[in-house]
Amino acid sequence: MDTKDVIFELRTKNGLSQDELAEKLFVTRQAVSRWENGETVPNTETLKLLSELFDVSINTLLGAPRQQICQCCGMPLEDEIISREKDGTPNNDYCKWCYADGNYTYSDMDELIEICVGHMANKDFTEEQARAYLKQALPKLDYWKRYEELSDNGQFEEFKKKLIDEINELNIEGMPKLERLNALVGSYVNLAYPLPNGTKVKFLDDQTTYLGNQLESEFGGERCFGVLANMDFILVSTYEAGGANPELVLYKKR
Repeated sequence: MDTKDVIFELRTKNGLSQDELAEKLFVTRQAVSRWENGETVPNTETLKLLSELFDVSINTLLGAPRQQICQCCGMPLEDEIISREKDGTPNNDYCKWCYADGNYTYSDMDELIEICVGHMANKDFTEEQARAYLKQALPKLDYWKRYEELSDNGQFEEFKKKLIDEINELNIEGMPKLERLNALVGSYVNLAYPLPNGTKVKFLDDQTTYLGNQLESEFGGERCFGVLANMDFILVSTYEAGGANPELVLYKKR
């Protein structure tokens, strides 16, 4: 699909006239018309505005001329998993797991590799093959090539360590010591917890990236502990396989 067709489809899908789209982008209706006729293509700044307005990547707006990948973990980038800046604008270079709210979530390549291996390995692609592939591929990505320039000198890692200490100090019965927090997208972990009055409540935002982990219960059995947190709260729950029958153990404002 060409850029002209993408813009026309997104505009009409969102119920906007050419005049209304032009007003939102601070351009003339004639400019929008020329884009949709294929006479011109929006400039870089306008593409960024379109990306934010329609919640799609610039690559999508340009007709997906190439497969984009996250410049930290190498995952193919689809519109649904593109990361966000603190103000909510899309960052077209990273996935939600590697960059969230203006922060890079990984500073240790070996840690990232071990997390990715668990998702990549299958009967046709062993853990050893996945690990070898990642060790060769990740150093070629922009984030790791420019790590000294892009990193925050370990500030985010220090925040994670402090958060881990806070969670362990809660001394929740049956929950083993937390050793690591991973980036988790809200839509994957936003469970609906039953309240005493019978209603079910979700506490998370599907579009936000949180820090969390899953831990086996020291009591054994089918239920495990789930830990989620960010700068504002700590949430601990238990659930069965696939997040079934969740129960809220603790929700604490920080």
